[in-house]
Amino acid sequence: MITVSDNAKAHALKLISEENRPADTFIRVGVDSGGCSGLSYTLIFDNNLLPTDQVFEDKGIKIVVDRKSFLYLAGTELDYTGGLNGKGFVFNNPNASRTCGCGESFSV
Repeated sequence: MITVSDNAKAHALKLISEENRPADTFIRVGVDSGGCSGLSYTLIFDNNLLPTDQVFEDKGIKIVVDRKSFLYLAGTELDYTGGLNGKGFVFNNPNASRTCGCGESFSV
């Protein structure tokens, strides 16, 4: 399962509203090759569900992930931070054995 923090929920709902996205909008998360640690996170707003997608819902937010990415993201919490080190969505991934300084890439 992939979960959502209260901060991530609030910010996602704010962005969906500000961007006038359709009511069926969800957050698509994934993993791509690249980044300084070998794998990088992806996150977009989407409303096109694919047959192979895995769907999770937490705190009223729908999270969608492809099967391959789920192998790396199982148990991850999506958070949002507005701290001094930059603001944005953050992946708290228990599967990551190493992350880069910016938190946008990881290795397992």
